[in-house]
Amino acid sequence: MDSDAGNRKRALRAELRERRRNLTGPERDAATAGITRNLVDLATDLSAQSIAAYLSTTAEPNTRPFLNWAHRQGIRVLLPISREDGLLDWTTGDGESETEGLYGLPEPVGGLLGPIAINDVDLIVVPAAAVDQTGMRMGWGRGYFDKTLGSMEKCPPVYAVLFDAELVDEVPREKHDQPVDGAVTPTRIVQFT
Repeated sequence: MDSDAGNRKRALRAELRERRRNLTGPERDAATAGITRNLVDLATDLSAQSIAAYLSTTAEPNTRPFLNWAHRQGIRVLLPISREDGLLDWTTGDGESETEGLYGLPEPVGGLLGPIAINDVDLIVVPAAAVDQTGMRMGWGRGYFDKTLGSMEKCPPVYAVLFDAELVDEVPREKHDQPVDGAVTPTRIVQFT
């Protein structure tokens, strides 16, 4: 890892975590409503029949209302399960049953489909700490989604979910970092490609 980029990433992540901690309940509720509306619009516009997404933590923008909507619509939703080797397995969990996975993150309960199950989805929704104006995504430092996206031969549209202030001019970049096609915030859908 480039030590300068790594140091800048750590500092930016710490700042973003603090901003997220300082959001009020009403601000989080408004953000959830906006993100859900925009994710529904995105999935509808893409006519997505299968989506790879994630179970949000309490500190992240809330993806759960969107996941519930997708299940009600009959959209197949793949959710990740972190592996110790740095890869992601996938499952079609029911969106309600979950357990604590690696690093204390919420993970779905369901039969494992393996890392290549994501190859058949129409849309990938990923978490992000920040995304810059070119579409470069900065995650939280474990590299799971960078490895997954970097290994795909034919990747469907990939959208990061974040708060409005986390769309920034530039994020520190390293060789393994993967860009996204767009970002979904409480107030807008941004396309980079």
